[in-house]
Amino acid sequence: MFRKIGLFFLSLWLLFILIIIITAVVPMCLYSVCSFVGWIFLFENNIIPILCILSLVIGTVSYFDFIYCTEGTPELSFKITEIKKIDYEHLTFLTTYIIPLVRFQFDDPRYIIVFIIIITVIGMIYVRTDLFYANPTLAILGFRIYKINGDFRTEKRQNKILISKDNFLIGDQVKYYKLDDRIYYATKVINTNKNE
Repeated sequence: MFRKIGLFFLSLWLLFILIIIITAVVPMCLYSVCSFVGWIFLFENNIIPILCILSLVIGTVSYFDFIYCTEGTPELSFKITEIKKIDYEHLTFLTTYIIPLVRFQFDDPRYIIVFIIIITVIGMIYVRTDLFYANPTLAILGFRIYKINGDFRTEKRQNKILISKDNFLIGDQVKYYKLDDRIYYATKVINTNKNE
């Protein structure tokens, strides 16, 4: 559960960066006689950017946790029998959630409350429906998403989601790390398709 929440924060990296750019208040002085405005002024006028920076830190920790959990001992490999690339889900998440949220008026406390409620509801849906694989930040970092059917050691499994930096084709032998009941991080073992 905590890993999924962390991946939700990771998926919103771009949103947090954009909000920092939009809302940060950093006084500039171009004259020879300037003085520091003080930490209290900077803190009071940058609460939203500070919260966004904390969220970026949570996302960063989550990314390193994701990489750490995929370096463990893999499950036994399986063979891909059907495959469909579903990278478009990254773009869907980006256009549905991130772009509209940047338009909020962060100088109005009511909009900030509504923004927090919306982010919380989206996060709850994201975690409960296991949509952490539709993560635009992972796409930026070079990961791809596939929906596959495969011949596993003891059974055939259908509609499994693979997150990987590798390109997969039907017939590829894949080792995997289970992130969830239906979502795996996968790497290619060998390619049995001669056309690649």
